[in-house]
Amino acid sequence: MRLNNIHWLWLSATVITLDQLSKLLVVRKLPYLQEVPLLPHLNFRHMQNTGAAFSMMSNAPSAVFILLCAGVCVAILMWLRRNPYEHRLMAAAYTLILGGALGNATDRAMRGSVVDFIDFYVGNWHFAAFNLADSAITLGAGLLILDMLLQPLRSRRAAAAEAGKTG
Repeated sequence: MRLNNIHWLWLSATVITLDQLSKLLVVRKLPYLQEVPLLPHLNFRHMQNTGAAFSMMSNAPSAVFILLCAGVCVAILMWLRRNPYEHRLMAAAYTLILGGALGNATDRAMRGSVVDFIDFYVGNWHFAAFNLADSAITLGAGLLILDMLLQPLRSRRAAAAEAGKTG
């Protein structure tokens, strides 16, 4: 039996759970738009995002984002099932993205918008507020980039190992 990457779904489940718990706490304990200073340049601030990243497409209905999420999730699940176990970095990246996408889709389905609460700022400039799901998606994308950067090194090692076997 060939191993695949489906076992990585525990990471998606962890992201979804932590994301939804953190959002539930924010909704219950922090009134809308109220902020709680945490560190210099970092607040918790209860916000609602009806759009995509950086509030793009904020007038689009939640169904658009939910359908987009469904398509991405199907593609990721197919990749996890079809690709070899050795692709662990990509599997971790894809399951982080899957967990983040499902965390935000859950918000859209339940609330019609996404709860954001991490507010990073410098002076009067504020980065777009985000949440744990967004962080998981960003980390997953970063791991995909890292995997692409490591691919030439892996190819050289594989070629060297193959040359050592035939030499």
